Amino acid sequence: MQKYQVAIYIRLSKEDIDKGYEESESIKNQRDLLTQYVQNLGEEYQLVDIYIDQGYTGTNFNRPSFQKMIQDIRIEKINMVITKDLSRLGRDYIETGEYIEKWFPENNVRYISVTDGIDTFEKTNGNNDIAPFKSILNDMYSKDLSKKIRTALHTMQKQGKWVGGKTPIGYTKDPNDKNKLIIHEKEAKIVKTIFNMVIAGEKIGTIKNYLNENNIPTINQSRYHKASFWENKTIKNILQNKVYIGITQQNKRSRISYKNRKLKQNPKEEWNIVENTHTPIIDKQDFEKVQKMVVVQNYSRNKKKNLYLLDGLLVCYECKHKIGIRNKKNNYMVCNHYRRNSKLKLCTSHGFSYEQLEKQILECIRNLFLKVEKEKIEFVIQNSKIKQNNEKLQKKLKQEIELIKNNIDQIYIEKLNHKIDEEMYQRLLKKMQQEIKQKEEQSSKLKIAQNHLKQNSYNEILEEILTLKHPTPEMMKAVIHKIEIHQDKQVDLIFHFKK
Repeated sequence: MQKYQVAIYIRLSKEDIDKGYEESESIKNQRDLLTQYVQNLGEEYQLVDIYIDQGYTGTNFNRPSFQKMIQDIRIEKINMVITKDLSRLGRDYIETGEYIEKWFPENNVRYISVTDGIDTFEKTNGNNDIAPFKSILNDMYSKDLSKKIRTALHTMQKQGKWVGGKTPIGYTKDPNDKNKLIIHEKEAKIVKTIFNMVIAGEKIGTIKNYLNENNIPTINQSRYHKASFWENKTIKNILQNKVYIGITQQNKRSRISYKNRKLKQNPKEEWNIVENTHTPIIDKQDFEKVQKMVVVQNYSRNKKKNLYLLDGLLVCYECKHKIGIRNKKNNYMVCNHYRRNSKLKLCTSHGFSYEQLEKQILECIRNLFLKVEKEKIEFVIQNSKIKQNNEKLQKKLKQEIELIKNNIDQIYIEKLNHKIDEEMYQRLLKKMQQEIKQKEEQSSKLKIAQNHLKQNSYNEILEEILTLKHPTPEMMKAVIHKIEIHQDKQVDLIFHFKK
């Protein structure tokens, strides 16, 4: 009889906690239920480990304990996974289906969802057939919950209530009302000092140096005891923040979707702006005066007078920050970290002539390409990141489309067996067909892009790179990964390929 090394997986999301989860969903109750379940299975089932993710959403699988469990499966420490129900494993029906229907079987892992009655090693278990349908419902639940939370937050924002996490320097949350800002007197003095220095005619860099030299703590230092220092950008953000005149501006950024937690900038018309929501620290006239001063004006970093061939590739070897090119002293290079914080002695200038470096780099590459086989360079181009990413996306889209089609077949069977009504079937079918259409359109665009790259012929690109007759920044980025500048002016040229 086969021996099983069992993993119990437990998850409780922040949303579950915030909305007041049922006692049966708690970490303790999930653990008690599942450990008792394993004990009842018999001696051939050995509980190896319990993996717990608390405060993590089920809409993606980037959870520390889940990923640790996956690693343990890869080293064959685990060959059986048990969860209380399917939603504890995940709420994204595509990725959940990938694990249950593909990844677990490929790695000879048995999966059991206790309350759903799912057991992937029991071929005659009818509950296995409805797993995709349950995953879709779990996914729809997450989407609906996310929408309700977002709507509630927007309503509170429009009422002028503070719903953010970290409060701006100078303010803290009212202990009697967490959605209201009150002045933090000690921090407010720092804010007033910054505004007063600007009004007195001081430059941002002078203010930064004053704060650092006088050991005036940053937020990270005072609140979280983390080592940090004042930077120009931090000071400018404070000077431009209308929170200091009693105005709350929220919804400046939002998540891409309920499945993707990355943030995107929202257009200003979508911001929720409410006046007189809390006590101001700065007088409105002083604030408006500061906004008109040159030191606070925004400027576009993209509007450069000169476009340099090696822009973005130059890196400081010692501190790993970018090296910038200054329009002084024959386009002099300098470490950005040193330039911004020279008085703190966090790095050294690493400075010398950019024009001299560019000339040497081009000469080095031309000499190198004379010795390199044409086929090798062509291989690098054909297997560039763009092509790899395209192929990876194409493969993922194909898998996702196939899984959605399988789920359509499944819900049709559910309709025939009268487990779902016609209205729900049509609603789910329409949703899935829209997803297939979107993914097929995305796949089509990727194919067109890849064919266009091929039709522009690698030979033309290859000829340009090998001769460097008309080098461009894009061409340099296609060949060079980075250029590291040492303190002693040694230069390390690191390519995307091995010589």
